[in-house]
Order: sequence, then C-alpha cells, then structure tokens
Amino acid sequence: MKIVVIGAYGHIGSYLVPKLVKNNNEVIAVSRGKHQPYTQDSSWNKIQHVCLDRVKDPEFAIKIAALDADIVVDLINFKLEDTQKMVAALKSTRLSHYLFCSSIWAHGRVETLPADPNDPAKEPLDDYGKNKFASEQFLKNEYRTTGFPATIIMPGQISGPGWNIINPVGNTDLGVFQKIANGEKIILPNFGMETLHHVHADDVAQMFYKAILHRNQALGESFHAVAAESMTLYGYAKACYQFFDQEPQIDFLSWPEWVKLVNDQELTDHSYYHIARSGSYSIENARKLLNYEPKYTALETVEQGIRSYIKRGLITLKKE
Repeated sequence: MKIVVIGAYGHIGSYLVPKLVKNNNEVIAVSRGKHQPYTQDSSWNKIQHVCLDRVKDPEFAIKIAALDADIVVDLINFKLEDTQKMVAALKSTRLSHYLFCSSIWAHGRVETLPADPNDPAKEPLDDYGKNKFASEQFLKNEYRTTGFPATIIMPGQISGPGWNIINPVGNTDLGVFQKIANGEKIILPNFGMETLHHVHADDVAQMFYKAILHRNQALGESFHAVAAESMTLYGYAKACYQFFDQEPQIDFLSWPEWVKLVNDQELTDHSYYHIARSGSYSIENARKLLNYEPKYTALETVEQGIRSYIKRGLITLKKE
C-alpha cells in the first residue's frame, strides 16, 4: 500500500516509518525539511521524501490528496480547520484510512479513572487540547455520517532517547534530574499523588502500525497510546533516586507555596497542565481490537530518556 506519513521525521514517525517499510509498503515521508530521524535504520533509504509546510502552504491538504495514497497518517495536525481541510481534500481520493494523532490532553479533567478514549464529553483545559478534541469530534461525526475512514490515536507523555521527558514535578526542567543525580532534595507539589502517563515513542508508533494492520476494527475508534500504567509524582521521583543509586530526599509543598518556590511561570504552568489532568488512561480497547501491548513500562521509558540525557552530557554524574 501507499502510505503518506505527515511529520515522518519526528519522534513517532522515526519509529513508525521503518515498521511500515519493512512490511513492504510504499512510504512517502512528508516534512517541512529533510531532517535526520531519531532512529537510524536502512529503511529510510527506501522511502520517498516530500517537502511540504502545512503552516505556510494554503494548498497543503490538496497536495497531500494529490499523492493518491491508500493511507494518510497525520502526526502534526493541531487545528480543527486543518483537519476539515484535510478531510475535504481526501474525500475525492482512493483513501482507505486516515489516522489522526490527537493527545491525552484532549481529556482535561476526567470524572472516573481509567479514562475512556471514546468519552464523548471530554473537558480539555487549554487551546491545544480543545483543538485536538474538536478535531476528534469532527472526525467521529464524519465517520458516522459519511463513512470517512478515520481512526484517532491519543499519545500520552511521549518519551524516549533524544526527547525532553517530563520530570517528577511535571515539567521539563533538567535541573530536577540533576538534583536527584546529586542526591539532593527535591520538592514535589501537593502530596506527590498526581499522576503522569509516559509512553515510549516506539509504542506510539506500534499503535499507529497496528491500527493500520487492523483497519476494520480501528475505523471510527479512539485509542490511548500509553504505557500500561501511570506513575504518581512521588513514585516517579523515588524511582529516579533509585536509578541514580541515591537515597530519596523528597519533600512536599502546597501548590501556592510550590509556585512561589519555583518562581518561574513557564515551568509552573507546564507542571499545572500536566498534573491538573493527573490521568490514568485505559488501553483496553486497543488490546482487544488491535492486539496492542506496550513494549516498555512507563519507568523503562523514562529511564531510557535519562540515559540519553547522561550520554549527551545534559546530566552529569559525580565521579567516585
């Protein structure tokens, strides 16, 4: 089959494209420029690259449709308007499957856990999540009313080598990991019982790949692409101390006091939007319909990311 992957050189695409090529598909990798993928694989020598910029090119969707693909995997679609343009353009083609990359951020706060990916009453907290959810609703309606062949996949906190992973306070401040590596105390907001749901980019790619393989079961469905378990901030922090062979030094502050301590609005806002969701996201329908099974636990995923930080010199270890 001919498969177009939009955002092919990003973290998900870097793992997905080789899987598709090795299954004897014709893959067209679409990106704004020709970047190096996060993974090295001989499969990249067998793909066709097309340079297109969704933001700058008003005919982006029309040009994607002109590629006449059987399948379009849309990994970098952030606005409802772009989803609407893509669907309109693809309806006149031979398309058999459109896979849209949403996000667990479409959920916002939830009432019961684990969250259901097909929940029709999601309550996103920010513009990013609201746009993702609006696209989800639009695609669900198009599937119901016109049969447009859409599948929605919602990754968690994507992590792994080369990625800025979310730390135990819910943001990307490398200093938190460095303190832990040094055996110093860190301060968690509230009681440290909020949760994060990391996922390895390879497992997100697995979800897209298996949705393609099991097309009939995937059509009209939403799936969470996450590890089998989420971690509390406390459990995550404790595991990081153990990773660095340090005794846990963990304390807690109420949210207002923690915000004052950090004194960085960008970091505290980042933490807020992660822990306000505090999600645990069900993968039961993906297991049942797609035979999805995460290769990595949440902890294995973040440990790979930490090792990558160390290898790149972003975290330094004390010399014995």
